Amino acid sequence: MTATAVLTARALLLDMDGTLVDSNAVVERIWRRWADRHGLDGDEVMKVVHGRQGHASMALLLPHRPAEQNHAENARMLAEETADMDGVVPVPGAPEFLAALRGVPHALVTSADVGLSTARMAAAGLPLPDVRVTAESVGASKPDPEGFLKGAAELGVAPADCVVFEDSGAGIAAGRAAGMRVVGIGPRAAYHRPDAVVPDLTRVRVEPVADGTVRLHVG
Repeated sequence: MTATAVLTARALLLDMDGTLVDSNAVVERIWRRWADRHGLDGDEVMKVVHGRQGHASMALLLPHRPAEQNHAENARMLAEETADMDGVVPVPGAPEFLAALRGVPHALVTSADVGLSTARMAAAGLPLPDVRVTAESVGASKPDPEGFLKGAAELGVAPADCVVFEDSGAGIAAGRAAGMRVVGIGPRAAYHRPDAVVPDLTRVRVEPVADGTVRLHVG
């Protein structure tokens, strides 16, 4: 994107992996091992897993397997991911972006559970927002909008007044389904036509306004 987009919002809803935290190294390791165990093509698996809870990805990749098995294996993989922080770093601009949100209503809305999201944010040296919607908080994974709608409700802000920051197709679809505008972060996002897209958070400037809104200069 060459021009700068300006979006006005009352609250921001932030994905974690790929948006605030670059965890691609771990995600690749864990899911390619999983693909090998199940005789699946690793490249095809990686096209599915970003943005979704693990059991939801498994349901798409192994459609005939009982849900109970997916949930059980997902629990084991979450433990494996939580123990592996090698290569977890902040997305460029994430520390400064979060610092600029002091006083701005915002929430973390992630498909990770409490343990994994806490560990990855800490490994990346990023502060956890006070309001967090994690895997335990919802009954449906992205691309279902439940997580974003819950985040908006907890902040007391109407969905139309929220802007979502996301990197994945599932997350962008969830934000749209929630009736929110979406800023796409990173190379995956551009394929899913968010309202604005930038390579990383160094290209986002936060400008609080006296009326309690915030202007986002994106580009």
